Amino acid sequence: MERNSIALFQDEFSENGGDQRHRLRRCFVPVEFPKPFLPPCILGVKYGKIAGCAKEETVMRIGFDHEKYAELQSKKILERISQFGGKLYMEFGGKLFDDFHASRVLPGFLPDSKMKMLLNLKDQVEIVIAINAEDIEAGKERGDIGITYDADVLRMIDEFRSFGFYVSSVVITRSRHQRAAGLFQNHLTSLGIQVYRHFPIENYPYDTNLIVSDKGFGANEFIETTRPLVVVTAPGPGSGKMAVCLSQLYQEHARGYQAGYAKFETFPVWDLPLEHPVNMAYEAATADLNDVNMPDPYHLRAYGVPAVNYNRDIEIFPVLQRVFEKIYGSVPYQSPTDMGLNTISSCIIDDEACRIAAEKEILRRYSNTRCMYMQGKAEKTAVDKISSVISKAGISEDIRPVLTAARKKAAQCHLPAMAMELPGGEIVTGTGKTSDLVGPSAALILNALKTLAGIGDGVKLISPTVIEPVQTLKTKYLAGHNPRLHSDEVLLALSICAATDEQARKAMEALPLLKGCDAHSTVILPQVDEAIFRRLQVNISCDPQYQNHKLYHR
Repeated sequence: MERNSIALFQDEFSENGGDQRHRLRRCFVPVEFPKPFLPPCILGVKYGKIAGCAKEETVMRIGFDHEKYAELQSKKILERISQFGGKLYMEFGGKLFDDFHASRVLPGFLPDSKMKMLLNLKDQVEIVIAINAEDIEAGKERGDIGITYDADVLRMIDEFRSFGFYVSSVVITRSRHQRAAGLFQNHLTSLGIQVYRHFPIENYPYDTNLIVSDKGFGANEFIETTRPLVVVTAPGPGSGKMAVCLSQLYQEHARGYQAGYAKFETFPVWDLPLEHPVNMAYEAATADLNDVNMPDPYHLRAYGVPAVNYNRDIEIFPVLQRVFEKIYGSVPYQSPTDMGLNTISSCIIDDEACRIAAEKEILRRYSNTRCMYMQGKAEKTAVDKISSVISKAGISEDIRPVLTAARKKAAQCHLPAMAMELPGGEIVTGTGKTSDLVGPSAALILNALKTLAGIGDGVKLISPTVIEPVQTLKTKYLAGHNPRLHSDEVLLALSICAATDEQARKAMEALPLLKGCDAHSTVILPQVDEAIFRRLQVNISCDPQYQNHKLYHR
C-alpha cells in the first residue's frame, strides 16, 4: 500500500423549503490506495467510500493493473524471443502509445502503458514504422487526433525518441511509385530517416507460391535491423505490418539467419468471453474495418481450450501456415491465438468496472460513428454494425447520464446543449444562452471548472476587459463572423485572468480533473472545440446534427 494525499470533492447536501441543492467542496485528505493509483476522473466508474471529510465521498475504482501488465507482457516477449533463437519481428496490433481506447475500456490502463512496458526492454528494441502508400496518397487521417497518417509517422518518431527508443526506419508498403508517397519518402530522407519500399504482390495473401519467392517477398527491399526485438508498428490499420514481418522472415532465412514472428495483441482479449463488453467494444471500434470477433477453431482443436480472435486472423491462418512451412519447413503455431502475446485478462482486477466502462465506450462509438456517417467519413454499415453490438449486449443509454442531461437541457432552452459528468458523479451543463460571449463548449468547461473548484455560479471568471479585445480581434481584424469565444480562446482568456484573479487561478488548477470525464453534445462540435476536448482527454460524443443548416462546417 502506498500513502497519498488527494483532493476529494465533498458533496454538501441541504434542503431549503423542499428545494434540494448539491455542491461539491474540495478537501485534501490522506488516503491509502492499492498501487497503481490514478486520478479518480480517469477511471469512470464509481467505487467505495474514503473517510476523512465531514462526510464520506464516492471515488472511482480501478479495473486494470497497468504495472502488472508491464511486467507480464515484458516477460512473455522475452520468452518468445528465446523461442526463435534470439531474433523476433513483433507486429504491434493497436496503438503503441496514445491508446485512448484501451484506457477508456480498461480503467487503470494508461494510454502509454505499452510504451512503459517496452521501456523494460529498451536496449533490445528497435522500431520500424510501416505506412501504406495508398493511405499517403488518399490523405487518410487518424480520427482520434485529427492528423494524416504521414504526419503521424513523424509524430510517432518524435514520441519514440523522447522515450529513448531507437527508430531504425520507415517502410512504405504497397508502393506503386505514387507521387505523394514519393514526396513523403524524399521528406523522410531529407530528415535523415532510412526509408524502404515494399511492393504489392498479386493475389496476396492466397498465392503462396508467388508470395514466398524471389518475385514476392524477395522483391521487397530488405530492412536492415540490428537488435533482437524488431517492433513493427503503424499509424493505423491496413498499413501492412504483418506482410512486412513475413517479408523480413523470408529474406532473413534467404540470408541464412533465423528469426521469428509474433503479434502483440491488445484486443480482442483471447481468454475473455466472446460477448464480454471489452471484446464487444473492440468490434465497435473497428466497425469500419468489418472486423468480427469469433471463436478460434484452431485453438480449440489443438488445445481443447476456447479462445477469441477476429475474423481476419482466423481466415488468413491457413495461408500463414503455408507461408511458415515454406520459410521454416514447419509451422511454429497451432492457432492464430498462439501467435499473439496478450496478458490483458490476467491484469483485470475489477471485471465489473471494465464492463461498465466498455459499455459506455460502445455508446460513444455509436454516437460518433453516426456523426461521421453524416459528415461522409463513415459508411452506413459501420453505424448498423455498432447498433447491432448495442442490441446484442443489451446496453441502455441510462449508463451515460450525460445523454439524457444534454438532450433535456436542449429541449428546455431550444438551443444546442452539452453535459459533462464530473468525478463525483455530478452532471453540469452548458448552452452559452446567457450571453453572446461564449458558445456551449466554452460554457460547459467554465461551469465544470467552477463546480470542481467550488466557485459560485455568480462569479465571473473572465473579465469583460479581456473578452472584448479578443472579440474585436476575431471580427474586425481576422474577418470572423462569430464574436463568441471558442473553448480554446476561453481557456487562453482564463489563463490571462488567472495571473491576477484568485478565482480564475483556482479554476485553472482544476483543469486536470476534467481528464477522463464523460461528456455529450446535442450538435456536432466545431473542429476547434472537439480538438480542445480531445486535448483535455474528455470522453466526448455528439448527436448527428449541426447547429445550423449550412453545407460547409469547420
